[in-house]
Amino acid sequence: MIPYQTKTEKLAGTSYPEVWKKVKVIYAEIKKKTKRKIYMRSAYFDKQKIFFDFFWIHLAQKSPKQRRIRLKFFPCAIDLIRYSRNKPVSKINPNKSTEILHRFAGLTKDRELFFVQIKENIKTDRKYLMSIFPGE
Repeated sequence: MIPYQTKTEKLAGTSYPEVWKKVKVIYAEIKKKTKRKIYMRSAYFDKQKIFFDFFWIHLAQKSPKQRRIRLKFFPCAIDLIRYSRNKPVSKINPNKSTEILHRFAGLTKDRELFFVQIKENIKTDRKYLMSIFPGE
């Protein structure tokens, strides 16, 4: 898997509310461009829609420290989803055979590794942003 080099920087901030404010501004821009369900288009999936439904639910299950760490990579993940054509690691979800999990690797402007996971429903052909997390 070849990581995609993003052109955006990781968000700065030492507390969750500080980072959350910046993420809300970025998310509002995406929300403004869509009418109903919030989505963005992906270059890798031939401009198909990637929905945010499960991302916020998944993030809410994490501790505030983990949320802050993951949300710092939000602008980089958006850049990766929109412009990356690099092949992800894809595998069938072991818990549900009707889903494929795609894991994309990316590098921030400061060359920091992070991953973006997208879930694809085979039956409906819909794709959902699942998770953003830093690399080890």
